[in-house]
Order: sequence, then structure tokens, then C-alpha cells
Amino acid sequence: MKSNATLRMDVQNAIKRQPLLHADQIGVTADHGVVSLFGTVDSCAKKLEAENVASAVIGVKTLVKNIQVEFRDAFKNANGQMGGKVLKILMSNPCVPHDGLTVNVEDGWVTLEGELPWNHQKEAAESAVRFLSGVRGITNNVKIVP
Repeated sequence: MKSNATLRMDVQNAIKRQPLLHADQIGVTADHGVVSLFGTVDSCAKKLEAENVASAVIGVKTLVKNIQVEFRDAFKNANGQMGGKVLKILMSNPCVPHDGLTVNVEDGWVTLEGELPWNHQKEAAESAVRFLSGVRGITNNVKIVP
């Protein structure tokens, strides 16, 4: 088993190697295989990338996710504007049926609901929304109904 210091350093180095991430924005602690991430990033995509990278490091048994998503004032969107952006990106994605989803946006948090016939369509909808500026997080409540 790795020491706490070694595990913490391994996770920090994994984060540093990711071009999307800035290691100075993400703090790491380790305690007997329990790794905690904390800090502030400016997109949902960066938060998810940090969590995925950290969980893939050998020796991480449990990951505590305390990364916050906050935007600069220039990127803050009213819920209506964000809803329009989400609908536009979903409509432009050929993998996502246009009539099977509803979208709710509250304070930058996007909730996808509805019914789709295939899981890859559900995943495509979430992936399309993930990289929009202003998205703090996504709840994907889409049900698969073949």
C-alpha cells in the first residue's frame, strides 16, 4: 500500500498531466486510500476530468469530491439563456432525438429528463451539455424505454 504522501503526489501528478486542468486550482489530500479533491474550477468539464483522473490512480480506494464550479462574471448566464444554449446544442447533435427530452436549468445546474430508446442517446445528451460554458453540473434523469 502506498504511503499517504506518495498517493497524494501521484494524484497531483496525474492532474498536472491533463491539459484541460490547472493543478494549482485543485487541492489533494490522502489518508489510507481515501483521496479528497477540493478547490474551484470554471467548468463542469474540468471538475469531471479531475475526478476521473484521480479515481484512475492506483491506490485510490475512495474519492471524496469537493471541487466547486464557479464562473467569472462574464460567463454567468441567466437560466433562460442557459436553457436556450442547452436546447440548441442538443438539437444540433444527430445522436440525440429532438422529441424525447425536457431540460430544466437552475443556477447553472442542468437536469435532463424524458425517455429515449437507447443508452448511447442518453450519454450523448449529457456529453453534449457538459462542455457548455455556464454549466455547473448535470443530472441525467433520462429513462431508457426500448
